[in-house]
This record gives sequence, structure tokens and C-alpha cells, in this order.
Amino acid sequence: MGRFFPLTLHHPSMSTFTVQGSFQARDGQQNFETEIEAPNEDVAVERTYAEFGSKHALKRTQIDISEVQA
Repeated sequence: MGRFFPLTLHHPSMSTFTVQGSFQARDGQQNFETEIEAPNEDVAVERTYAEFGSKHALKRTQIDISEVQA
């Protein structure tokens, strides 16, 4: 346990969501499927935008999320 905050990697109220979609790559559309831990589906979508935006220098308009499954 941490000094100020508990060191837990998985929160009991969080679910794992599988997010599928595509993003605009240099050589066309690139499909992706990723697993995101989030309290609900909307947060999972937001975290997917943030993750792919930072990793691939993409704007939200360049990322197309087609399906989110719990």
C-alpha cells in the first residue's frame, strides 16, 4: 500500500472495454482493437481518443470508433 494512495492496479468499479475502429495513417486507414479499463463506455471512448491521439499524433476527427464492447 502506498503512503497516501492505495497501490491497486484494478479498481473494482472499473470494467474492461474492447474498442474497435480505424485511424488515418500515412498509407491509408489502419484498423485497431484495444482494451481499455474505464468505469463506463463513454470514458472508454474518451481514453481511446486520448491514447491514440498522443501515440500517433492524431486529432479526434482522424479516429473512427466503430464498436465498443464490455
